[in-house]
Order: sequence, then C-alpha cells, then structure tokens
Amino acid sequence: MNKKNIGDFNRMVEAGEKIVYLTAYDYLTAKMQEKAGVDMILVGDSLGMVSLGYDTTFPVTLDDMVRHCQAVRRGAPNTFIIGDMPYMSYQVSDEQAVESAGRLVKEALVDAVKLEGGGRRMQSRIKAINEAGILVMGHIGLTPQFMGQIGGYKAQGKSAKAAMQLIEQARLIEEAGAFSILVEGVPSAVGQAITERANIPILGIGAGPYTHGQLLIYADMVGLYDNFTPKFVKKYANVGQVLVNAFEEYAREVRENKFPVEAEHTYKMSEEEIKELQNLLQEV
Repeated sequence: MNKKNIGDFNRMVEAGEKIVYLTAYDYLTAKMQEKAGVDMILVGDSLGMVSLGYDTTFPVTLDDMVRHCQAVRRGAPNTFIIGDMPYMSYQVSDEQAVESAGRLVKEALVDAVKLEGGGRRMQSRIKAINEAGILVMGHIGLTPQFMGQIGGYKAQGKSAKAAMQLIEQARLIEEAGAFSILVEGVPSAVGQAITERANIPILGIGAGPYTHGQLLIYADMVGLYDNFTPKFVKKYANVGQVLVNAFEEYAREVRENKFPVEAEHTYKMSEEEIKELQNLLQEV
C-alpha cells in the first residue's frame, strides 16, 4: 500500500472518488485502519475524551498530541496522517502556530496538521504554517475548541445567514493556503454549498453526503465510546459490548478457578524435573 499525497486526494476529487477518513489515537487501531485501506487518519484532540477521559478537548496538550501521533505513525506507516493542533497551541500568534505545527511534523512525522476556526485570525495562522512548508487542514462548523462561543456541541449554519458565514470562512481558509477543510455538524445543504464552491478537498463529519469524503471518530462508529453518540454517527459494530462480555467471562472463570487450568494455557515440566524440584524443596 502506497501512502497517498495531496495530488492523489485532488485526483480523487476530480474523479468523484470519496475520501475515507477516520480518527485513531494508538498503534493498534492505526494498524487495523491501514489494513482496511483508510485514506487518511486524523489523530484528533478528541483523544482527550476518547483516550484520556476528559469531559472536553481543552486539557489536551501538545505533548499529548505528539505522543499519540507517534504511536499512530508507527501503526500506519503508509497512511496519510493528520495531527490535530490542541487548544492554545496556535491561538496566541502565528509564530506559536508554526512552532507547534513543526513539532508535530518533526517529532511525530505527521503529513499535515489541522486547526479549528475561521475568520481573519485563523487565515493568518494557516498562511504562516503553510509558508513554513507544512500542509494545513482547516476545520469549521461545529468546532469543539470554540464550543463556549458557539453554544456547545450542536449543529451550526442552520440559518441562511449563519450558512453564508461558514461559506465565507471556507473561502478564507482556502485563500490562506489550506490543502483541505473539515466541515463538522452542519446541514447537508450547507456542506453541499461549501463543497461546490471549493477548489480543495472538503471532508465532512456530520455535514451530509455531498462532501468529497467522510470522517468519523472511530470509537463512536464501533461502539467503544458510549458517553454520548452524535446524531451523525452510524454504528458499524458494538465492540464495547464485546469487550465487556469478554471481561465478564474472564472475571467469572478466574473467580471459579476455571482459568488457567487447560493444558493449552499453562507451561509444563517433565516428570523428572518435577521430581528433582520436589527433592530440592525438601532440602530447603
């Protein structure tokens, strides 16, 4: 499997081929996603909730992101990997944004970074990172790092005026040099309008079927994360319940002394060595 690049993604868009995008936060999950042929992997700051147990993404640090991106890169060496820019790793200045993005590329070998937000300030950040030679994906719509300003985890762009603001944000992000934009939690009509006006790949998560590709948080779509499930998530498996069942069966067998008792799960000594051991024990 050859790792895709921005040229491949642009060709997929031109050919009408959908881009498959999933999150991963660890080596094993990334390894399985690469086997499945996923086109892009996002190491999202959602790891704060999915992997680290926080209530929001805010506590996630750049060091957290570097460590998890490194693990995902080891699991998926031939997949295009995007590292999320966590809260307060790029908001202060263009210089801070470039330095943070550089760490993800230099230390974790990601192929691109993603940052949230639209408007002139984020346009400046994206331009600075891009001019440093680092690929940038924008992220608009339902942006968790701005949930205080947008009123929580709820769909955005539901009025015509709000939709036009998102369309303008997408234009500014593309103008700044982003190679792609993630659009989250908007009506399908808004996702379609943004996609039709863009000259770069538009990825959607809860943005309808008209975007150039789709992203889901893997723990949502396999039933691992059950704190809440967004409306746009389709569950393809219930791995969480499978794990609970396995853990319960293991606990029962240990308590009932049924594991490990089978020969296939224990190591053996020859009868001669057992006798010698017994003789040595008597001498102690």
